[in-house]
Amino acid sequence: MENLIKKNHADKQFGLGVLIIVIGSVFLLRNSGIDVPHWILKWHTIMLGIGLWMGYRKNFQGSGWLALTIIGGLFTFKAINIFDFDLFRISIPMVLIGLGLYVILKPKKVQNFDQYFEKKPVDFTDKES
Repeated sequence: MENLIKKNHADKQFGLGVLIIVIGSVFLLRNSGIDVPHWILKWHTIMLGIGLWMGYRKNFQGSGWLALTIIGGLFTFKAINIFDFDLFRISIPMVLIGLGLYVILKPKKVQNFDQYFEKKPVDFTDKES
């Protein structure tokens, strides 16, 4: 149990360190005169990053990380213009396709209806003695 707590703390430190390095690098590039896209440090890109990080931390299970990632991704795609082509026009169909693939490919939890009514023996023995 103690090793799991230490690993969790080390993961948090690593993630925080990477985040600080990325933000510092972007500011350094901007202050050096290198043209950095305007959407890099906007709220939607940060929301996208937080969603992906939460998904990574939870092995991409659950749906909280997915909601943050979809919302952040949509607004980030809206802000990106490549070759005068608006990515927002294709982002909603891409999100729908991705959501459909997620629903199809996610691990299935199969439980038999009979399992809910099985009587399991109760163990009242003390394991410390």
